[in-house]
Amino acid sequence: MTKVITTNFFMSKLSNSGYTLPVFATASAVASLQYLQNSYQENQVIIDLIKPSELATINIEQIAKISDNQALAITRSNPGDNLDLTRDTPIWSIVTLTPHYETKLIIEGGEGIGKITNLDGKSAIYSYAQKLLEKNLLDNLKSPSIVEVKIILPEGKKLAQRTSNSAFGVIEGLSLLGTTGISQPLTSQKQLELYQQELAEKAKKFDNLVFCIGENGLDLAVKLGYNSEQLVKTANWLGSMLVKSSIEQVKSIILLGYHGKLIKLAGNIFHTHHHLADARLEILTAICANFNLPHGIIQQIFTAETTESAYQILLAFDRENKSNYTDQIYQFMANRIANNCEKYILKHSEHFVKISVILFDRNREIIAKGSSE
Repeated sequence: MTKVITTNFFMSKLSNSGYTLPVFATASAVASLQYLQNSYQENQVIIDLIKPSELATINIEQIAKISDNQALAITRSNPGDNLDLTRDTPIWSIVTLTPHYETKLIIEGGEGIGKITNLDGKSAIYSYAQKLLEKNLLDNLKSPSIVEVKIILPEGKKLAQRTSNSAFGVIEGLSLLGTTGISQPLTSQKQLELYQQELAEKAKKFDNLVFCIGENGLDLAVKLGYNSEQLVKTANWLGSMLVKSSIEQVKSIILLGYHGKLIKLAGNIFHTHHHLADARLEILTAICANFNLPHGIIQQIFTAETTESAYQILLAFDRENKSNYTDQIYQFMANRIANNCEKYILKHSEHFVKISVILFDRNREIIAKGSSE
């Protein structure tokens, strides 16, 4: 049986949960379609979330016809209590409806939707968002037609500059990414308990696990050949999850992650959410100083915009000087992360867990593998 949830922009399924960006994109698209078919009412639409099997009522902020067969609707993102930079960002959907003897659905990303560099600039509208749009638009279509949908995030390009999207090959905007319609706060105690429960269940089956912070790491881990049953999503709760692994008698863990995220552990920061701590460039600067790099390069690292741009500065320095500092620095970083993690675990628990580290770059290429010395 499908459960029905009613919401407005400032309430959520639970006191601390909201909806993911694909849900609001779908809501604005459905509203535009309904408006063209004269079935829109009460400034809201009902969306089948698919996963979970629930219906959500989403408010529509504005709606209007652009032409006889084209309409624009606007809603706003509400991630609940999640510390999400997309909070209140407007999502536009322009729908063009053309009667046709057979139904065809065309979905594209407009301004502010990122482009995937290794897929010839394809819009970063991923599987769950595609399914959500297809299901809800086709369910609301009254007669065979060509339905063209363009999703626009007016603030997408600006917001993307505050993310690590480019590190994963997405440029010029945000992704419609996710595997569920519910946005659970990754900083909440309830979410940590869910991750720890998953860890405990997998620890009963396996002595060795692979920790990944987010969806990108999980996806890469599978591509690298790791057993999906041994993968554990940690979000930013790395310290707590490491200690839990010790309590559950796990023998070894591979930390697989983007260098610009895991670098925090090299500075003994074990909760990696940027709202709590962000000393990435400071940590990298200290490591570079430890390797006695020239003062000018150290200054460039310290003032770099991102850890990715700092990494590129190091690569350029090596090319120009025929040196090998970048490999040495990131090897040192990987080893230090592993060593810091093992010490952190033993500080809070008695069972030793062997830690290995794999760091990858923006192209998802492995740049360093490390372990404690």
